[in-house]
Amino acid sequence: MATVLSRRALNRATLARQFLLERVDLPTVEVVTRLGGLQAQTPHTWYVALQNRLRSPDPHEVGRLLTEGALVRMSLMRSTLHLVTPQEARWLRGTTAEVMSRDLEHSTHGKATAGMDRSAVLDMARKILAEHPLTPKQLGEHLTEHWPDVPGPHLSYVVRCLLPVVQVPPRGVWGASGAPALAPADTWTGLPMDAEPDRERLVLRYLAAYGPASVQDVQAWSGLTRLRSVVESLRDRLVSFHSEEDENTAKARRATKPVELFDLPHAPRPGSELHPDLHPDTPAPARFLYDFDNILRAHADRTRVISAESRRRIAVRNGMPPSTVLLDGSVAATWKVNRDRPARLPSHARSLDVFPFRPLKSAETEEIMDEGRRLLAFLSPDQNGQEVRIHDPD
Repeated sequence: MATVLSRRALNRATLARQFLLERVDLPTVEVVTRLGGLQAQTPHTWYVALQNRLRSPDPHEVGRLLTEGALVRMSLMRSTLHLVTPQEARWLRGTTAEVMSRDLEHSTHGKATAGMDRSAVLDMARKILAEHPLTPKQLGEHLTEHWPDVPGPHLSYVVRCLLPVVQVPPRGVWGASGAPALAPADTWTGLPMDAEPDRERLVLRYLAAYGPASVQDVQAWSGLTRLRSVVESLRDRLVSFHSEEDENTAKARRATKPVELFDLPHAPRPGSELHPDLHPDTPAPARFLYDFDNILRAHADRTRVISAESRRRIAVRNGMPPSTVLLDGSVAATWKVNRDRPARLPSHARSLDVFPFRPLKSAETEEIMDEGRRLLAFLSPDQNGQEVRIHDPD
């Protein structure tokens, strides 16, 4: 009979792999790779993920890595922008190609271009973008010269979904701003994009960063479907467990029985002889998560890091989700930064407001204050008079 893993055990296992139990002193490129990439559709908020995980984060160094091409931002899992290395982009783009294609087909852009020779659009777009990067709007204007009966936004979305492209700097560089310009991924990185999908590699990469996890979890993170057979083909290389069912997890899964969870044999996990210092009660320090942090979007069942009630509190139909605070490994508050003047750049952070979901213990208050000051110092190291304000819970 498979071992049952409690929610807290799953929580600590995932936090350990996501470097949220203890900050690490590792190269940024290695951290990004081991995290399975960072969701990075906003220009700068994803830098907070590195501040949470690195002992001495240098946002300007990360910006240089982006400018020099050691890191790239491109649409991959769930058809959303992710920060990855060019080497990871090679196989991830081919593996998630069907996710990108499905995104197009289910959009108004796909319906508007359904009868077109899309390969001709991609060939023309590649020639245009090989000359110099263009914004989607500019690219669409160029393409309408050849297909005048199709609006530019439809044409540029075909390119975005079907041609491997990266979003080039200065967009995304710390302290800089710029329009979201696109370039062919292979010419930008100097590496060919592997055409053949590698689903086994994706499952293994996912489990290393987010396991133990179910087949449904892998599918939710990647956007891929029909991964059951892939996981089954890997079974002799994995270990398996069962989830601990309670009212919250059952509602989240809409299931009536425990779910089978898979993992890498040597990965950090409570109960593993290889990691005797990791257990369900291992202290989990307060952490300020950014709006699209990996940890909140990597599982079909998110109760390992956020309760159903807390998830309802932060749910939004449209627009940006709120940034959240982890306490004892679970979402327990939201936060926002106030600036001296409206700005999209990560500067001029005057104060940080925290909105707890429940009354805080004195030790939790102290943790939040310390971690909040650390975040403010990262966002605006030259700013004076910064303060952290904790509001009363609703």
